Amino acid sequence: MSIKLGVAPIAWSNDDMPELGGDTSLEQCLQEASKAGFTGIESGGKFPKNSKELLPKLEKEKLELCSGWYGAQLLINSPKEEFSLMRDQLNLFKDCNAPCMVFAEVTDSVQADPKTPLSKRPRLNEDNWKKFTLNINEISKMMLDEGMPLAYHHHMGTVIETENEITRLIESTNDSVKLLIDTGHMLFAKGDSVKLARNFNERLVHVHCKDIRKEILEKSLKNDSTFRQAFLDGAFTVPGDGCIDYKPFLKALKDNNYEGWLVVEAEQDPSKANPFKYAQIGYNYLSKTAKECGFNIIN
Repeated sequence: MSIKLGVAPIAWSNDDMPELGGDTSLEQCLQEASKAGFTGIESGGKFPKNSKELLPKLEKEKLELCSGWYGAQLLINSPKEEFSLMRDQLNLFKDCNAPCMVFAEVTDSVQADPKTPLSKRPRLNEDNWKKFTLNINEISKMMLDEGMPLAYHHHMGTVIETENEITRLIESTNDSVKLLIDTGHMLFAKGDSVKLARNFNERLVHVHCKDIRKEILEKSLKNDSTFRQAFLDGAFTVPGDGCIDYKPFLKALKDNNYEGWLVVEAEQDPSKANPFKYAQIGYNYLSKTAKECGFNIIN
């Protein structure tokens, strides 16, 4: 089975906190991502919003656009309204041949809130579960009709955070709702990425490889930190620098014939964690471990 390795630009510049990496140019980000060995990169706030500008920049560094974040509000907007809001991004992704759109429900999310602890995150009541699943079914079909799969991203501080919530979402929706597994967010939420990969392999279309510094995670959970404070304290890092053993997870992907992107993503303060250095650590560890698990890496 063949996979590709990509990286998220959040290591260089954080869209939720522009002061982190605000002076880092897009050109530096793309150059260092490519130099580290990656063949793909997800979109970010500094990326051009049209393919005529973006594609030449990517092609110069021999990079593909391997997806990118879209924060939806399907608990507020109708599927048609939300689809209209995402239209420009959808067109960009189509023009750049991105394999999917990373999609998360962010209504009332506390992920970027500097004051609200994760224990106070929003949760869906039964009526909102029904509304959300109906709406995401509809918008995922609209997206798929245009050739763009919806890859649902469970995320700390949002309405879909835990293993049980992911399981309910996937089991309550149509096959048009695809899954993204983020190993760091899953461990933070005390869930099992290996189990999810085995149970929902037919829906899995994208993977974020985020590692965890165990001592900092335990401190964050004990202190009921905000999500922002947890990552500023250094809870997240790249594969190979944290506590996650990726072999069982990658073996689960291999056993179920996963073919797609593995994207290294780690929210860190670039003034403390040099983006290029950590990109190299992530690439070297992930490529080595993936090969040991039987994957062929497409360069």
